[in-house]
Amino acid sequence: MGYGIAEIQEAFDNFVLRMEKSVDNMKTEFQNIRAGRANPHILDKITVEAYGSTTPLNQICNITVAEARVLTLTVWDKSLLKAVEKAILAANIGLTPSNDGIIIRLLFPEVTGERRKELVKSVKTIGEAGKVALRNERRDVLEVFKKLKKDNIITEDDLKTCEKDVEKLIVVKTELTEKLVKDKEEEILSV
Repeated sequence: MGYGIAEIQEAFDNFVLRMEKSVDNMKTEFQNIRAGRANPHILDKITVEAYGSTTPLNQICNITVAEARVLTLTVWDKSLLKAVEKAILAANIGLTPSNDGIIIRLLFPEVTGERRKELVKSVKTIGEAGKVALRNERRDVLEVFKKLKKDNIITEDDLKTCEKDVEKLIVVKTELTEKLVKDKEEEILSV
């Protein structure tokens, strides 16, 4: 949205960026929810003590989905197998690694109906937190616009236009959030 006033453009750019971060954060949290299927993203935040520093797990091994409920980790340096196994256990992701000396297997347990309902509740909670974050971003940017109006940098008409544009963006991002929640619920409930 092109505005002639630099302050408005800067506030909008920051608003859009923060909304994108809120949605991306929600997507990341959804990736970490185990729905009974092998999901390599559950390992994204795990780091391993290797070569004198902490290294992300995906930089020292290949992570593949061998079967619907099995991840295999092929560590390039076999001397790091124990360190990788230890890092996975320390991450407390609810999976126990099985090391055969060549590769590490992670078996995802079957998810019960009761556990699926709990996962759906947590997805809804994450989705609601995402919506709250979006509303907070809206409140913050509207405060900036009202301050610009108070300081006579923008007119009443500019303020109304900005408020309408903010509302349009919020509606789009809220609908995206609801769609992401619905899609994740369907993924969890599908057997």
